[in-house]
Amino acid sequence: MNGYRISLFMQQDQRHAHQPLADWLVQLARELGFRGATVFAASEGFGHAGRVHSAHFFELGDQSIEVVMAVTEAQSKQLFERLALEQLKLFYVCAPVEFGVTGEDGSGR
Repeated sequence: MNGYRISLFMQQDQRHAHQPLADWLVQLARELGFRGATVFAASEGFGHAGRVHSAHFFELGDQSIEVVMAVTEAQSKQLFERLALEQLKLFYVCAPVEFGVTGEDGSGR
């Protein structure tokens, strides 16, 4: 199947709708019927302003978080429409990919 790999980047302390933003995004992916979403926590990184963000024992709120989804073109459109509706400002990467499932139940290559 062809579609997109969408990566959304944020800090762990970012919130939306009274919950952590990463959790909200995973819940949104489920609500929209996506096959899955994965949250990755980074040990260190820097953003567009050049400020270093890292995970420290006493200050995990500054830790960089990435939420990744593999979606169809239609699902990508749904996602970005919803993010616009919610007025969320997020850095993202959207790259064309081929995705699927291997094994007995999947189509594989």
